[in-house]
Amino acid sequence: MSFKPEPAFRHGQPPRTAVLYVNLGTPDEPTAPALRRYLAEFLSDPRVVEIPRLVWWPILHGVILRTRPKQSAAKYASVWMPEGSPLAVWTARQAAALGQALAARGHHVRVRHAMRYGNPSIASVMDELRAEGATRVLLIPAYPQYAAATTASISDKVLQWATQARRMPELRFVGEYHDDPGYIAALAARLRAHWAEHGRGDKLVLSFHGVPERSLHLGDPYHCQCHKTARLLAEALGLSRDQLVVTFQSRFGKAKWLEPYTEPTLEKLASDGVKRVDVMCPGFVADCLETLEEIAQEAREAFLAADGERFDYVSCLNAEPVWIDALAALAGRHLGGWDTKQAPDAAALEVQRGHALALGAKD
Repeated sequence: MSFKPEPAFRHGQPPRTAVLYVNLGTPDEPTAPALRRYLAEFLSDPRVVEIPRLVWWPILHGVILRTRPKQSAAKYASVWMPEGSPLAVWTARQAAALGQALAARGHHVRVRHAMRYGNPSIASVMDELRAEGATRVLLIPAYPQYAAATTASISDKVLQWATQARRMPELRFVGEYHDDPGYIAALAARLRAHWAEHGRGDKLVLSFHGVPERSLHLGDPYHCQCHKTARLLAEALGLSRDQLVVTFQSRFGKAKWLEPYTEPTLEKLASDGVKRVDVMCPGFVADCLETLEEIAQEAREAFLAADGERFDYVSCLNAEPVWIDALAALAGRHLGGWDTKQAPDAAALEVQRGHALALGAKD
C-alpha cells in the first residue's frame, strides 16, 4: 500500500492544531450536470441509503440520476446567491468567523471548512492541513443532532483519508451538541429577534430534517435529540407544550420516515383554524435548499393554500454573533488538553532553548 507524501519531519517541531468545520455539501452550480455529480456522490453513500447495492444501483443510475438533476437544478437556482450556493456561502462565513472568535479567545489554531459531498472535499482540506503542518485536528460537524447518515458519514470519510496518511494527526470528533446551552441560547435569541421585528405567530413549528423511521429502531438517537432540542428551546422561550409543534421534512422514497411530516402538518394546522405560524429549522445551522426552497417557498404555499393567512420563516443561525460565540465555546471545550494558547513559532523557540540548555548541562 502506498501512502501520500508527508511534509519532511523536523525534530523538535511543535504540534500545530487545526479545526475542521464540516457541512453536508452542495453542487458547484445550479445546473443538471453539477447536480448529477453531487447526487451521485451523495446517494452512493451507504450511510445515506441503507439498501443493498445490488438493489439500489439500478434505481440510482437508471432512474434517479436521469430525472432528478434537472428538477433539483431548478430548485437550487431559485435560492442561489450572487456568491454561490447558500450552504457554501454561510458555511465559509461561519468557519471564518469561528477562526476569528477562537483567535480572540487566545487560541492559535487554523480553522478550515469542508463538505462531506462536493467541494471543498474533506480529503482535499485534510491534505492542505497536513501540508501546513497540522498534527492535531478537531472535527466539528454542522449537525447539532447526531445521525448515522450525517455525523457518522463525516467520520467515515476522515478515517478513510487517514488510511493513506503516513503520519496520522491526532483526531477528535464532536459527535453532537443538540443540548449545548450556547446552541439553545442562540436559537432562542434568533427567535426573539424575529418576534421583536415581525411579531409572533399562533404556533411555532420546528421542522427537522427527516430520516427513515427504521433508523430509530436500529439505535440512532436522532429522533430523541431533535425532541430534546425542541424541549430545551421551549423552556428557554417560556413556551407551553401546545404552542410548539415538532415536525420532520425532506422525506425521500416510499419508506416510512419520522413523523409527523412538515407540510401535511402545516396544512392541517391551517384547516384547523390556525391563521399564523412561525417556522424554524433548528437542525440546520446554515440556510440551504431545504430551508429556503422546501420550507420558505413550498411549505409556505401549502399553508396559505390550506387557508392559513401568514407564514413566517425564521432564518437559520447562519453567522449570527451569538451562534459564532457558542460555536467557539464548543470548540474551546473540545480543544482542552491541547495547548493552543501558545503560538507554534513561540513553542518552537522554547524547544530550541530546551535543547540548548540540555547541551550546556552536558558540557
